[in-house]
Amino acid sequence: PQARFVGIGGPRMRAQDMDCWHDITELSVMGFSEVLRHLPRLLRLRRELTRRLLHERPALTIGIDAPDFNLGLERRLKHVGLPIAHYVSPSVWAWRENRAARLGASADRVLCLFPMEPAIYARHGVDARFVGHPLADHFAAHNDRAAARDALGIAADAQLLAVLPGSRHGEVQRLLPVFLDAVARLHARRPALNILIPAANATLRTQIEATLTNQAPPASAVRVLDGQADLLLRAADAALLASGTATLEAALAQCPMVVGHRIAPLTHFIVKRLGLLRATRYSLPNILAGHDVVPELMQNACTSPRLAAALAPLLDDPAAAAMQRAVFPALHAMLRAPDAATAASAAARAALDLLAVPT
Repeated sequence: PQARFVGIGGPRMRAQDMDCWHDITELSVMGFSEVLRHLPRLLRLRRELTRRLLHERPALTIGIDAPDFNLGLERRLKHVGLPIAHYVSPSVWAWRENRAARLGASADRVLCLFPMEPAIYARHGVDARFVGHPLADHFAAHNDRAAARDALGIAADAQLLAVLPGSRHGEVQRLLPVFLDAVARLHARRPALNILIPAANATLRTQIEATLTNQAPPASAVRVLDGQADLLLRAADAALLASGTATLEAALAQCPMVVGHRIAPLTHFIVKRLGLLRATRYSLPNILAGHDVVPELMQNACTSPRLAAALAPLLDDPAAAAMQRAVFPALHAMLRAPDAATAASAAARAALDLLAVPT
């Protein structure tokens, strides 16, 4: 209880009395082109944070995700003998596996969200522990669809499509127009279809609403929510969403889905040119299952006709939706923390073990 927490955080960390030197939104950039545009600011931020932490000499530093930002900082702190845990492994199973060795040079222990990750780190001689995924605790094993629909004001017999075009400006800019065109095609044949789009924050809501004025199904069919993505996924008959954590949320909410994604053209060119991508599957449900469970339409294949064609069976054929739902409980079980702990308590225990501090 006497511990003091400082660093980069958001509203929930502030609510737990963390002294947030910077807000997490300052790190919210994605892809090579976006990082390049913000690189001078990010480097200044990292230098300032490194200087302050070297002065404070914290008993334990926990870097959370953001490896391209955190690893250099962690390496500096580890070099002077400060204990380091890194929470959330980068996607070493998908691309740039060499980051596993880099992480070992920067952190004393890696806390992994996915069960296949520690074996990859072991190949590089890195101490890594699977601590479970916090979303596995957040979502109940059995979805109460009726309660979710009631909370959103959606009738029990209404057909509902969730549209999640991403949580960053660049993602939404690339994906929402093509997603809306796909949805318009579906709505033309299903005029009773309800479409809900959750906005992660006020800025994205403004962006989504601006796009809707230029290109959309009938306005009466579309509603933008303030957050509530998890509630929407519990309520929806199907989802059209960007690749990323939202696909995992949909699986844990037992919501059948189609995944579409486009990265910035420069990022795509560099990744292809350098052969950086190892993955043959891109959405987390397919990666975890080890086979194709949900349709993935990536980059040039992510077109409105193809998205609409992939979604149609999930809306019209109960058997198609049931095939996806049958796999989701096993994925949920895979992501639970070991020893029946919560992911948060397992992560805290694995981090504090570095200090031999009782949890």
